[in-house]
Amino acid sequence: MTGFDERFLTRNGLAAQQLAALLLNHEPDTRLPRVRDFAEELGVGNGTVQAALQLLESAGAIRTTARGHLGTFLVDSDRSVLWRLSGLGTLLAAMPLPYSHRYEGLATGLRAAFEQAGAPFAITFMRGAGARTTALIEGKVDLVVLSRFAADRLIEERPVELVADLGPATYVGAHGLLLRHGAKLETAGLRVAVDHASEDQRMLAERVFAGRSDIRWVEASYMQLRDLFAHDHADATLWNLDEVQDRLGAGVHVLPLGDEVTRDLSLRNSSAAIIGRTEGAKALGAVRDSLDLSVITDCQAEVLRGERAPSY
Repeated sequence: MTGFDERFLTRNGLAAQQLAALLLNHEPDTRLPRVRDFAEELGVGNGTVQAALQLLESAGAIRTTARGHLGTFLVDSDRSVLWRLSGLGTLLAAMPLPYSHRYEGLATGLRAAFEQAGAPFAITFMRGAGARTTALIEGKVDLVVLSRFAADRLIEERPVELVADLGPATYVGAHGLLLRHGAKLETAGLRVAVDHASEDQRMLAERVFAGRSDIRWVEASYMQLRDLFAHDHADATLWNLDEVQDRLGAGVHVLPLGDEVTRDLSLRNSSAAIIGRTEGAKALGAVRDSLDLSVITDCQAEVLRGERAPSY
């Protein structure tokens, strides 16, 4: 179907829009609920449901077949047509600024996976997991991408839930302890750079230097690190090495993270998580079960290997 179809402004058409959203969660060659079950869920009559199914078939959104006492089966569906007819609109995800190939690959994979699921999809880039989560709660975005480390904390405090965990090294490659040349970790009054806009960096830094009351915290973003170290304004920090690998001079040493707990935190920090509102957006519910997470990680790996150009 192309263009505007006035049939979808009728009572049957409005039911067809609601039905289209429900059918996004049904795979081909599966039995559909009974007409009366659909009618009860939509709050309409059986005849309206039957007319709505016919409208969706005529629009090329679905093909069904009756199999006697076994019921009606969905032969196949065009998810992009179903989505358009459902009126669910475009899903909007918020993720970090794409300053690394890893993030570019993640954005590329997200777009590919949602498009494969038949959902119009867009990305907005926002710095800081807290800012992204606020936008989610306020309904400005449908999904947020952040580290699993930050997600676990936010899930405890805010009305959000985990949609997916993409696994280690999908959010960042590694974190390291950065130490200015000539500085010593044991020095009293050690000046540690911290970015309070980044839940991950702040929590990791506080964890690594826990128990030290002599630490002097210096507010900074990753773009300021070179100048902070070069001009002797900071001595150390914890940072995502993807962000700083080309931004630090020879006067900075990268040390491995210390104890086992910190390594565990860093591992969770490296995993990309997707969160949504606990009272989830209808559009996300319609696509969630059909989302193939392997498409995201496969695309990201291809971008990191240079086999695929970023596209988001």
